[in-house]
Amino acid sequence: MARYTGPKTKKARAFGEAIYGPDRGFDKRKFPPGQHGPSRRRKQKSDYAIQLMEKQKAKYTYGVLERQFRNLFERASSKSGVTGEILLQLLEARLDNTVFRLGIAPTRRAARQLVTHKHICVNGVVSNIPSLSLRKGDVVSVRGKSQDLEVIRNSMTVSQVKKWPWLQWNPDRQEGTFLEYPEREKIPEKINEQLIVELYSK
Repeated sequence: MARYTGPKTKKARAFGEAIYGPDRGFDKRKFPPGQHGPSRRRKQKSDYAIQLMEKQKAKYTYGVLERQFRNLFERASSKSGVTGEILLQLLEARLDNTVFRLGIAPTRRAARQLVTHKHICVNGVVSNIPSLSLRKGDVVSVRGKSQDLEVIRNSMTVSQVKKWPWLQWNPDRQEGTFLEYPEREKIPEKINEQLIVELYSK
């Protein structure tokens, strides 16, 4: 399975939530996609379908493939603590997600592209691995000759309004520090991680 590059609004409608950020198309048609529109009577979903939908929503939100997601879940379940919360923490600690949270890129897709095109450094070393898992104290910065890129400058002027307690941003040096794994209540994504745990526990 390749990474999803299709219509974002269609996926958001399927999940009933704007998982890719503000979307005027989704605001106009919040019902699921399909030729019969909102008038079609839909069957009540089974528990398995609800659990699967929640896992798919998490995958598409963070831009993670099935095998990567499964590996992250196995890592989370091998650690002591609440598996669902640890899973979300590992997703938040991905390099592409952190670049997005810091405001260097406007979306996770754009953040992934910046990383793969070698515009981002981790602890002073260029990294092109979007799935790189950050640790406490890691420093994420914009590569020197990439700091004047229009997409980065535009994103930072718009995005720096929002701050995240587990990240520290230095605008003068265009670098951020991953301070700690975020607590569940501080992660804004509307994902019921317990349903994902139940799905993988079958």
